[in-house]
Amino acid sequence: MELIQDTGWAAQPTTVEPSLTADIDCDVVVIGGGGGGMSAALRLAEKGVDVVLLEARTLGWGATSRNAGYITNSVAADPEMLGFLLKRERLRELYRYAENAVHFAENAIERHAIDCDYRQEGIVMAAVSKGQLRHVRRNAKVLAEAGSSGEFVEGPEAGLPEGFLGGVREGVGGTVNPGKFALGLRAATIAAGVRVYEHTPARDIADIGAGVVVDTPHGKVKARKALLTTNAASNSLSIAPKHLATPVWTSLIETEPIAPERLDEIGWTSRAPMVTLHMILESYRVTPRGTIAFGTRRVQAGRNPLPDRTPSPTVADDLVRGFHDRFPGLRDIKPVKAWGGWIGMSSTWLPVAGAASDNVLYSAACNGHGFAQAQYVGHLLADHVTGAPRHADLEAIWHGSKRFWPSFVSNPALYLGWLADRATDRMAALGR
Repeated sequence: MELIQDTGWAAQPTTVEPSLTADIDCDVVVIGGGGGGMSAALRLAEKGVDVVLLEARTLGWGATSRNAGYITNSVAADPEMLGFLLKRERLRELYRYAENAVHFAENAIERHAIDCDYRQEGIVMAAVSKGQLRHVRRNAKVLAEAGSSGEFVEGPEAGLPEGFLGGVREGVGGTVNPGKFALGLRAATIAAGVRVYEHTPARDIADIGAGVVVDTPHGKVKARKALLTTNAASNSLSIAPKHLATPVWTSLIETEPIAPERLDEIGWTSRAPMVTLHMILESYRVTPRGTIAFGTRRVQAGRNPLPDRTPSPTVADDLVRGFHDRFPGLRDIKPVKAWGGWIGMSSTWLPVAGAASDNVLYSAACNGHGFAQAQYVGHLLADHVTGAPRHADLEAIWHGSKRFWPSFVSNPALYLGWLADRATDRMAALGR
């Protein structure tokens, strides 16, 4: 199995936009060229705003092109816990926001004619043990009360693989090739007339009252307003709220192509993409290439500046063991390549947006569920930074300028979560 530094979904762009080499002025500067930053810049360009987009690598280089490719209305791994912690109206607002984010991403694919293998097939939050199945039933009740479109399904009747006992099937969203999506959104951003500067990292940003000044290696950007859409790199900028996001490395593996009849034999007749209800989720999906892409399960925290890296061999080996445990009928299928990327986990474990200062707005909309949400929040922030009142969906995640509590996401804590998941797996195996 090859451990690669790039994304395994698609090749990098064949041309690169120039880096910044002089001081420039604009109306709004967007820092961070992932899905959120590109969506924000596109919206600003549509409104006739002179917008500059700064990206440390190439647009979409980070989590946007490296994730598992789920467009989902999930806001957290455990709806039951959210139902316990939040008032019902607050929960309904969050799921309304998340579902609207799905439709926004779908509309972006259609509007910009992005060829990204989108399949509108929903996802299944799946149970692999009797304990998880009971948890799934409780989650289904919480989701129904929150207005989500999820419904409880039994494993065999829903066409889930052997060993997957049932789950909550979401009726909206689906899967994409995120690498191809990032390339398509990048092309649309450049075509819209956004002044894009790639390989131009923001070293610092200062709010000077009348506007902002962004320092880069070879020039400064002066603007009236700024948007921070920097995901896992958020804490590298001093103006960002302290403890806004903890960088977490997640990994993915893709197998060799598998004959369709093999998937039928193990009961995966629906081909529904799945995530499990472990503390640290596992994801499994069949790609249009006829392969299985699977990932997460074991994650690692980092700190800025974030290094370029490949998946840890230990983590990759553990992912393969998990794949064999979940799909014993496919033990002969070979893993071909592994890659990964950094995501930003907010200390609230929920998507957030707010104001870092009078002239600087920020977002942290990933948290492992935010492929569509990061784009939607970027769009909403673009409207708000140009004077529009906060949209109801932006209000649902608005954190304002309040401080964040220190995150408990650390490598010891993440390792304990992995140990707890493996212990429950062993107990489930003994109880069969």
